[in-house]
Amino acid sequence: MPAQTQANEKFIRMTTEPIKPLVLRLAVPTIISMLVTTFYNLVDTLFVRQLANDSMVAAVGVALPLMSIIQAFGFFCGHGSGNYISRALGRQDAKDAETMASTGFFYAVLSGLVIGVVGLCFTRPLAVLLGAKTDATIAATVDYMRWILVACPFMTGAVVINNQLRMQGNAMFAMVGLTAGAVFNLILDPLFIYAPGDVIFGGMITMPIGAGMGVAGAALATGISQILSFVLLCIGLYKSDAIRIQPNRIDLRYFSGIVQGGLPSLARQGLASVSTACLNHAVGLFLLDGVTIDAVQAAMTGVSKITMFLSSALIGFGQGFQPVCGFNYGAKRYDRVLEAYFFCVKVSAAALTVLAALFFVFAKPITGAVAGSTPLSAEIAAYTFRAQLVVMPLLSWTVMCNMMLQNIGMTVRATIVAMTRQGLVFIPMVFLMPLITRALVGDALPGLELAQMMADILSFFIALPIGLGVVRELKMKIKDS
Repeated sequence: MPAQTQANEKFIRMTTEPIKPLVLRLAVPTIISMLVTTFYNLVDTLFVRQLANDSMVAAVGVALPLMSIIQAFGFFCGHGSGNYISRALGRQDAKDAETMASTGFFYAVLSGLVIGVVGLCFTRPLAVLLGAKTDATIAATVDYMRWILVACPFMTGAVVINNQLRMQGNAMFAMVGLTAGAVFNLILDPLFIYAPGDVIFGGMITMPIGAGMGVAGAALATGISQILSFVLLCIGLYKSDAIRIQPNRIDLRYFSGIVQGGLPSLARQGLASVSTACLNHAVGLFLLDGVTIDAVQAAMTGVSKITMFLSSALIGFGQGFQPVCGFNYGAKRYDRVLEAYFFCVKVSAAALTVLAALFFVFAKPITGAVAGSTPLSAEIAAYTFRAQLVVMPLLSWTVMCNMMLQNIGMTVRATIVAMTRQGLVFIPMVFLMPLITRALVGDALPGLELAQMMADILSFFIALPIGLGVVRELKMKIKDS
């Protein structure tokens, strides 16, 4: 089928097919992709926990800001180029979309290369900067980060291709690439982490083979899997009807278009990195005992991975909404944009309420599987997790609002919403809440445990009026059209 005919058919489908089945059809593969990706990150921590070493589990959490920074630049270029492409295709301007696809990919790989080289030159200072406090945690963090930094250009490149595919309605190809990499990671993790004869999972398994690399093995498994995902996503790009990446179509002047659609993602992921580092430093500031510090950092690592897994379903659902939003906004079908938005908010709020209630009941065994190896770590993790579950349904508005604003090119407001939950609000909370609880109950630890919950509440009240204002603007556009 000629490329122009395929593009016309996709345009008709995205702008005329009933909203609910269209969003659901596009959301299923993106939800699966997000769940699989975050699940193998969660299982990564589960495997490291079998080493019965809180310093190694803490190292995975300390390195999380580095992963966030890498993802931040990948999402910056991926969301920036992807949002632009979907609107361009909505205008039926394929040439413009082709130039942006190639340019976005170039900037992503370049940024990944720079991060990787700089990080490898300064691994130990970077570990300290990210919040590693004890000598054991610093050493484990350095071991973990090295392999992640080597794979950095492939990671940013894979994020861009994934986002460009799904923004064009080709989420199935994106899902296959990410899922295959995740499955490969699950296979490699135990082979690289454990040594022959290691007994894991409470004596259920004795490893017959293994490299015995410890926490560094988890990072190596992740790096190899990310490279595999990159290769498979490239194959998917050229097997699908998506816009191709062509070196001769790079135009560096398109950077402003990437900024318009990608700045909110860069702000959100970049601040997520800063906020995680701030949490690590706050732990060292308010807690003086080294054993307690490792236990708290290990607990927070486990909780962050579990909540990331839950919120990944919400993000995947929203990613099914984004191409519908972009195509219809580009085609000036503002009624369909609003219909899709409110459908996604309602469905996600209901789903999060059910999931939060279920996970609240089983919080202790769930967190106990990944959050450190000591009773203290398990107790901290369960309390922190339950506190975040209480307010989790509020994310339905905050996340969907940010996705809509970003997709329709309202950069400033999208950036504000993106920066709230894990940045503008969380960073003050992580330092203020321990002071408040220390004054009230004589203990700073509850403040650290409740910081994210308070950030989620305040973020909702910031995103609510911003989102309602944009809804009113779109309704005015409908009246005027």
